[in-house]
Amino acid sequence: MNLTDPFRDADGDKLREECGIFGVLGARDAAALTALGLHALQHRGQEAVGITSFDGQEFYSRKGIGHVAQNFSSGSAIAELPGMMAAGHVRYSTTGGSGLRNVQPLFADLASGGFAIAHNGNISNATTLKRDLVNKGAIFQSTSDTEVIIHLVATSRYPTLPDRFVDALRLVEGAYSLICMTPLGMIACRDPLGIRPLVMGKLGDAVVFASETVALDVVGAEFVREVEPGEMIQVDLDGQISSHRPFGSPAARPCIFEHVYFSRPDSILNGHSVYEVRKAIGAQLAIEAGVDADLVIPVPDSGTPAALGYARESGIPFELGIIRSHYVGRTFIQPSDGARNADVKRKHNANRALVEGKRIVLIDDSIVRGTTSLKIVQMMRDAGAREVHFRVASPPTEHSCFYGVDTPERSKLLAARMDIEAMARFIQADSLAFVSIDGLYRAVGEARRNDGCPQYCDACFTGDYPTALTDLAERNAHGQLDLAVNKVA
Repeated sequence: MNLTDPFRDADGDKLREECGIFGVLGARDAAALTALGLHALQHRGQEAVGITSFDGQEFYSRKGIGHVAQNFSSGSAIAELPGMMAAGHVRYSTTGGSGLRNVQPLFADLASGGFAIAHNGNISNATTLKRDLVNKGAIFQSTSDTEVIIHLVATSRYPTLPDRFVDALRLVEGAYSLICMTPLGMIACRDPLGIRPLVMGKLGDAVVFASETVALDVVGAEFVREVEPGEMIQVDLDGQISSHRPFGSPAARPCIFEHVYFSRPDSILNGHSVYEVRKAIGAQLAIEAGVDADLVIPVPDSGTPAALGYARESGIPFELGIIRSHYVGRTFIQPSDGARNADVKRKHNANRALVEGKRIVLIDDSIVRGTTSLKIVQMMRDAGAREVHFRVASPPTEHSCFYGVDTPERSKLLAARMDIEAMARFIQADSLAFVSIDGLYRAVGEARRNDGCPQYCDACFTGDYPTALTDLAERNAHGQLDLAVNKVA
């Protein structure tokens, strides 16, 4: 679930974050630093958390369901994780299910010693690989796609663990940023296209890896650089760093939705301030889809930077027309639609004195199923808004993600089923507009190439998937999933 957007919790009408990973080698308080770093990455996964440490002789693990603070706030919890090397993971389940057996880092005793792995992303041929491994006698302890990597490493015939690790990853397709621990040190790597983010920092003599720069900031580490797409960085127990590029140098395709929503606004991604990019997206929206109105109002909290950009570009005043309660936790499953709607009002309330009689522009980051957008528009009308114009800081989400983002199947995506006019009628807005894909690229700081090789993974908007999707193709061949969707005008 997403702490910054509890509005969506009632019906799951939101693209769920993937996961967040953090690792440190060479710090006396490695586990405590890892817990602090994971807390900064909590927005990337709030279902479960785990930390594994190594003291030079033994590996230690502690995992729990819930948030970092619920599981690692006590000194006794950290005391269970001695050593100067630790890695951790916050999780929202994408592949596999919930439950402690799927909480990472996953750990196994291999012939070369202990091996712990934390993974952000999704392996799009995991089912095919797992079936082959099981047929050869492998016994899986989880339903996570990440365990496939462990089995591939264990069964590789290469002599050294780094070589076996590379051999395993050559069989894997999809998206991954990985932090691994072995008795010899830490390995960090990204998939060849760099779909999922990973950065490296320094804290004194310690080396730190994290999904986002904000985690480096929180622990006091200095940002060194991004782990490059396809790069594998090894850090031994003495702090010696070596870099390898075993997968060549294909054109990178990092996830563009990190800029739109997933990353924290105070992170730096691909050399750009996430906050400034989101403001630039809002400005593009105002240029492309301006409308006469009295107020620009963000949908808290993810729409706020884009709304600021829209207001500045359009000259329409920015106001907080929706007030969010910060004292409402995760939504529990409710027995009826009425109870769910009441729960939405517990979390957000229209600022009636501000909204009544006004023509308003609502700014949000995305529309998925559309049910939440409908409730927001209705809230504004109930508060007396004269006109409600909805603007979205991303292109229409027409396609599912298979790279670690939990999206509904395509038939449940509103933009896959309806054109924009029909979507506007569905959410009962006076008008609806999305930023264009070219406008999104301009906001990120570069024009979109049209030579068949875009600079980002934008498949959720365009359907241009940058890798093979073996498991999906197999399901389609067996008639288990129908990607064909007829739009309603």
